[in-house]
Amino acid sequence: MPAFALEAEQLEWCEDLRKLTAARLRPLAGRAAPGTLNRELVAELGELGLVARVAPPDGAPVRALDLCLLRETLARECTEAETALALQGLGAGPLALDGTAEQRARWLGEIAAGRAVAAFALSEPGAGSDAAALALAAAPDGTGEGWQLSGTKTWISNAPHADVHSVFARTGDAAEGARGITAFLVPADRPGLTGEPLDMLSPHPIGTLSFDRVPVTRADVLGEVGRGFGVAMRTLNLFRPSVGAFAVGMAQAALDAALEHAGRRRAFGAPLRELQSVAHQLAETATRVESARLLVYAAAAAYDRGDPGIARYAAMAKLHATETAQQAVDTAVQIHGAAALQRGHLLEHLYREVRAPRIYEGASEVQRSIIAKELYR
Repeated sequence: MPAFALEAEQLEWCEDLRKLTAARLRPLAGRAAPGTLNRELVAELGELGLVARVAPPDGAPVRALDLCLLRETLARECTEAETALALQGLGAGPLALDGTAEQRARWLGEIAAGRAVAAFALSEPGAGSDAAALALAAAPDGTGEGWQLSGTKTWISNAPHADVHSVFARTGDAAEGARGITAFLVPADRPGLTGEPLDMLSPHPIGTLSFDRVPVTRADVLGEVGRGFGVAMRTLNLFRPSVGAFAVGMAQAALDAALEHAGRRRAFGAPLRELQSVAHQLAETATRVESARLLVYAAAAAYDRGDPGIARYAAMAKLHATETAQQAVDTAVQIHGAAALQRGHLLEHLYREVRAPRIYEGASEVQRSIIAKELYR
């Protein structure tokens, strides 16, 4: 049992979810080609009621600790299921947090059921870590009631296959920075909206979206005109600690594999675990994984309480957990040796999967900058 004071019901729920994931979700993983959308898996996540936990149809608040427990548990058993779930929650986050009653009624139920796929369209070719540097233009359409979106979004998860996108565009002057950005809910069938997949080191779809005078109206605005950066940050603040939870789940899976292998595999007349060099690596990894888990849980609990300083705690949790996961997977690969590099091996999969979380939703360098600034507040 972790040192963090989880309730017995929470621990029991996590164990039940692990079994459910192994029985119902893992068999569906890999059925879609790499880089394409596994709609069968998304539908099963909806059928099991798991998407509704990250995108409640009634717009009810999502508890960050519940989100972390969900993502960690899924990641430990099936990273593809975890990622599909998280992307639904991230794409629908601005809708759930800032959408109108009409927008929620149209889309949240479909997303929660796994019948519609959502995407969070923030990054651009010139605006990755610096999200305030967005250039996608929202030009007035001349009616006083709408805009036309022109420009490009890239590195967008679930693009170009999503059914609806949370899109962040500049309605104000570029000199305004974070001010003057507006969030829009844009269905995939809007005229002028096209997309292309990107061939990336990722099992889930990532693509580019092109906007050629795509029409949007005030009915499509999420939140308030000119306040879209806050919409994006509210969503990211909720999900950032849970990126750490995703990483902890992968780290624990790697540690589990290393422990099993070191206890079974013999070398030089004894199990690997009796070699001090291996034993110390296992001990170091286990300590790092547990410390990352506790930091993630603490950040999530602070978010749920509404504590001040959540930006610092969330950044610390994401930074430490994602860096720990990289170390844990690398250590597990080293303990296994060449077998772990075979295509299809759990650790070969984790080795490819674990790299991206150190970049998305704020690279490790960005998290360090956030932490440093918060220390002087």
